[in-house]
Amino acid sequence: MKTLKYISAVIFVAFGVLTVPVQSHAGNVVTDAGGRSIQVNAPFTRIISLYGAHTRNLKTLGLDDEIIGVCPMDEWAGKPGYSYHDGLEKFMAAQPDLVLIRPMIDRAYTALVKGMEKSGIIVVSLQPGSVDQMFDYWLDLGILTGKVDQARQMVFSFKDEIAKITAVTRAIPDKKQVYFEAIHSRMKTFTPGSMAIFALETAGGVNLAQDAPAVRGTNIAFYGKERILSHAHEIDAYLAQKGVMNQPTLEMIKDEPGFDVIRAVKENQIFIVDETIVSRPTMDLLKGIHTIADILYPGALEKSGVK
Repeated sequence: MKTLKYISAVIFVAFGVLTVPVQSHAGNVVTDAGGRSIQVNAPFTRIISLYGAHTRNLKTLGLDDEIIGVCPMDEWAGKPGYSYHDGLEKFMAAQPDLVLIRPMIDRAYTALVKGMEKSGIIVVSLQPGSVDQMFDYWLDLGILTGKVDQARQMVFSFKDEIAKITAVTRAIPDKKQVYFEAIHSRMKTFTPGSMAIFALETAGGVNLAQDAPAVRGTNIAFYGKERILSHAHEIDAYLAQKGVMNQPTLEMIKDEPGFDVIRAVKENQIFIVDETIVSRPTMDLLKGIHTIADILYPGALEKSGVK
């Protein structure tokens, strides 16, 4: 067990979220995805976040001055950019007491991680693979930053909103059947239990790829064109996430050879959604659920007073 004072932690989450053990948070101890146990005796006050989801959650927790660096693509006025491609010297010069990364960094950038640890920087690797794990992850962030009450409020607010949405979508009689694309070029979808499928099902959609096998333990699942087309006449709506690793367009999906037999394609029921609101462990997942519900059942939530 390591005592933290001015030591860094690294937190990171991948596009293909790994299925990792649920992080624990007994008292003021955080156990990360790499098995590190961190005793937090005081909140971190010089934090570098290396992934947008972490940055978003730190903002939601009410942090600002405590954040001294974020990913280059993150939007946070006045915060310098840091990347896991940067050299160890850049991190050491910043003198962070917390650096946040994902498990992929532990595996792919071991030299940087070990260099931080040898320099007295704690590496904390957190990555929720499901919504239940997301709640534990938020609480871990709360412990690390001294924002436990705020983290608990995030969990409460999220669950409360989910209950309101579910009360509406559960009562919809004719549920729409949906194929949810994760990566178009590889014909991949999401695994059951992933955040994207949670968003879809909470919004009242039926996942047509429930038998999709996970790829290397991630939340991305291989499906293939043949299996997609086997559901051609059942697919009421075709959703595709758009993000750094997947840049689909409506035309790309419409023009895919063989896709002209898919009901959703014939009826122009193809929709592109931002991966940041359907695949990341943040409160923005609620926006993703609302977006999908509005796509599948326009006006249903609003008519029921759920905004």
